[in-house]
Amino acid sequence: MAAKPFRAAKSSRYYLPRVSEPLREYMAPPPKHFGRIKAHPPLAAPGQTIGLLGGSFNPPHAAHRLISETALKRLGLDKVWWVVSPGNPLKRRSDQAPLAERMVLCRAVAKNPRIEITDFEVDLPTPYTASTLAFLKSRSPLVRFVWIMGADNLASFDRWRNWREIFTTVPVVVVDRPGWRMKALASKAARAFAAQRVPETEARLLAHMPAPAWTFLTGPLSHVSSTALRNKAKARSQSVAKRVHAPSELPWRKAAPEAAEQPKVEAPPVSDTAAAG
Repeated sequence: MAAKPFRAAKSSRYYLPRVSEPLREYMAPPPKHFGRIKAHPPLAAPGQTIGLLGGSFNPPHAAHRLISETALKRLGLDKVWWVVSPGNPLKRRSDQAPLAERMVLCRAVAKNPRIEITDFEVDLPTPYTASTLAFLKSRSPLVRFVWIMGADNLASFDRWRNWREIFTTVPVVVVDRPGWRMKALASKAARAFAAQRVPETEARLLAHMPAPAWTFLTGPLSHVSSTALRNKAKARSQSVAKRVHAPSELPWRKAAPEAAEQPKVEAPPVSDTAAAG
């Protein structure tokens, strides 16, 4: 049975979004159609609340699962989708593992039946989040989507294409990350939408609020990051390469055995008879 849509009372502070005049220009509705697109995101029933955690997941790790489970619990979401991007526009393609490999790793790391892994973005015209959200809203207008991201992403969110449009398309939840809280809350995006920030104590209502609306969640922290894991793997591979290709360790570069260590070959003894003859 589909959940009943949330209806705030007229006296509620969330009955209408508090939008400043400079932000109204970014609140254009998403496109009504996307033409013939073969993208097939996971199924979601009308009225469900779905959290979207997007990224390259290169590689996925425990912090991704921790962020997802925090959002599931604190926001009362039905599911979280890990939207595995075919390629992050802000990162070098050469540093990314193949999409199929990242999908396999994501399924191994998620370990939660309420976390679904999807790569439907590979069939969209662009890899940008604003376009992905517009597609989902157009395809499933009765599903309530929430964008999930870590505090480290909010700190540089103004570098994302059409970042203001993301805030005005769906509610946003930001989950704390070690060492990023102050930078995130002082970021350009946080300051631009300061008036639309929802108290953490009311986070459970976020999925039912009209955008723009966002909140910042604190909780258990994990120091694991994809960047740190990649750097560690790169350092390990470089170390192995140095050992394998070190000139002193190559077979033809090894020093010849010392003469003293070579086995001695003695002449056979001469008999007395042979000597006398």
